[in-house]
Amino acid sequence: MSIVQTQTTSFKKELYEAVHNLSTDTLNIALYDGNASLNEDTTVYSATNEVVASGYTAGGNTLTGVTISSSDYTAYVNFANTSWTAAITARCALIYNVTQGNKSIAVIDFGADKTSTTTFTITMPANTSTTALIRSSN
Repeated sequence: MSIVQTQTTSFKKELYEAVHNLSTDTLNIALYDGNASLNEDTTVYSATNEVVASGYTAGGNTLTGVTISSSDYTAYVNFANTSWTAAITARCALIYNVTQGNKSIAVIDFGADKTSTTTFTITMPANTSTTALIRSSN
């Protein structure tokens, strides 16, 4: 199965069950190679096909600067940029909730392999109702 950028189905269900508190839970982002099969059915973090590189630790980085907002019938979440000081090639990423048993939140598809020779940075989009990484609307 291929990589599909999406909020995972389990995350959407768990929001209604009050499993996740994105304001207080520890959220991580892990990087994966092109052999990963991350999609809407991904339920938890797994190290399978995770990037292996000097300067990258399995499990990825903890996301900081969590901002939750709403506007125009849309709730949205954004994070501060995150980076690794390492030579890395990654195809996609998984945002997941460490506090809640590594439950998946969203798959990020880079569209192609992305390679850095010194620092691999994920630049988060603007925190708006139409561009934030994680959005829910009617």
